[in-house]
Amino acid sequence: MLDFWSIMEFALPGYLGPRKPFLERFEKPLRKGGDPALARRLARKLKPVVLRRLKKEVAKDLPDRIEQVRYCDLAPKQQTIYSQLLQESRSQVEAADDGRKRMVALTALLRLRQACCDLRLLPGLQVEDKDAGVKLDDLQNLLAEAIAGGHRVLVFSQFVQLLQGIVPILLENHWDYCYLDGSTKKRGEVVERFQEGDAPVFLISLKAGGVGLNLTAADTVIHLDPWWNPAVEAQATDRAHRIGQKNVVTSYKFITRGTVEEKILALQDEKKKMMEAVIDGGGVLVPGLEEEELLDLFS
Repeated sequence: MLDFWSIMEFALPGYLGPRKPFLERFEKPLRKGGDPALARRLARKLKPVVLRRLKKEVAKDLPDRIEQVRYCDLAPKQQTIYSQLLQESRSQVEAADDGRKRMVALTALLRLRQACCDLRLLPGLQVEDKDAGVKLDDLQNLLAEAIAGGHRVLVFSQFVQLLQGIVPILLENHWDYCYLDGSTKKRGEVVERFQEGDAPVFLISLKAGGVGLNLTAADTVIHLDPWWNPAVEAQATDRAHRIGQKNVVTSYKFITRGTVEEKILALQDEKKKMMEAVIDGGGVLVPGLEEEELLDLFS
């Protein structure tokens, strides 16, 4: 909800009142109690100044978008190290004072998310390739299937090191590719090469290429790791699912079972429901994330 307040304060200063009263009147109650009446009240307040148009309403000829969650399991070595990290992380978060708890939690969650993707992302840890994880193996299988079917693929990750780890797989299989992260020079030329060429795979850093690119040459999108904000992933998928796309777009989200990634997926669903309830003026809001629930991320 504070995202709404920040946008409105920029566009129409004072419309939703000062930040602190808005926090007490709307943000905290909506996150804690899911009050439908309060959601409708805020929706009425926003209605004169917020115009919502769904993509299917303004781009009626746009092909469908199919979203699939693709689950994988931790490899044995990966499971052992993840469990150790989880135990250490929980202890660190519980021991942290209130002023540092959030920062400690975010750092711990980063390490857990890295362990879910590939153990080689963890600093200072030496593991054999076969023990590092299964996501890249699953990715290779999915890429082989997609490329054999004549599809072109965007692969997004928040971890540049993970994207770089995919390159040897592509070379081994003789799959041409394009690559873009925050250090890429001449982004426009890279995008044009993909759009006008025939490289079947485009590796993209989520932060560097999640917005502002037109990549309709692809009709398959793969998210290797989930992000808290579902809108960020949706914007990345929309690099392919936009005006000019002729094919149905399939978006795959890789999630490791029994880990913090599943909990992030649940948080994404909560955020979607909350935003829809406020914008549409109806629906029951799901409860917010209390401290106990935050600690539950490490269970």
